[in-house]
Amino acid sequence: MSHTEADGSHTPGAAHGPDAAHLRGDDRLTHVLRPVRAGNGFEEALEQILQVVRLGLVPGGERLPAERELADLLGISRVTLREVLKVLQDQGLVESRRGRYGGTFVRPRPAAAGEDELRRRVADVDVEDALRFREVLEVGAAGLCAAHGLDDAQAERLRAALARTHDAPLAEYRRLDTLLHLTLAELSGSASLTTQYAAVRATVNELLDCIPLLVRNLEHSQRQHTALVEAVLDGDADGAREMMREHCAGTAALLRGFLT
Repeated sequence: MSHTEADGSHTPGAAHGPDAAHLRGDDRLTHVLRPVRAGNGFEEALEQILQVVRLGLVPGGERLPAERELADLLGISRVTLREVLKVLQDQGLVESRRGRYGGTFVRPRPAAAGEDELRRRVADVDVEDALRFREVLEVGAAGLCAAHGLDDAQAERLRAALARTHDAPLAEYRRLDTLLHLTLAELSGSASLTTQYAAVRATVNELLDCIPLLVRNLEHSQRQHTALVEAVLDGDADGAREMMREHCAGTAALLRGFLT
């Protein structure tokens, strides 16, 4: 049975098999990718896949899911999806490879930005606006999760996301930290909040790429992450909000110190 897509075309119904089940479960892409609205299928699909790339949810050198799975998640035709992927390829963000192990691969990001690039990024971003909006969304999400409570499966997702940050190599830390925060946003139960958070987090990550990873700061962040997750799982909404507010303030202080 087929369904009418948001871009006005038709595609087979939900994908089957282990890949599809993985994508629809606790998967890094389900934080960002969701069916687009009617009328702007191409534009909204492009925006969402750009967020996947900017957030590092699929690291450089790794393959995006197959066209069938991506089209199903976004609710668009494979023709529309191919147009989106062509734009990303033209921009040098992905590359297409043929053969048995082919597909669409995210291209590795360039080395850390130089001083000129850092100045350009900072000039183009309202740092204070991004940091304040991020805090509002993060504190709200933490409070909602704690106040409404999580079922066993949701609690396990949050614990697993936290565990991955504890075990992360330095080079992978920011990507897994992003996934932990996206998980919390998604578990808040508000799709709008999750979408807005993904967008502002992409901006914050671009700023974070301009400053060094400080081991002492990461250790401190991990202690805050642990306390935050404990407060959420204990149903302590006030404690969860306060810990998230403190956590956001630490990141904001570092960014202000380096960039403003």
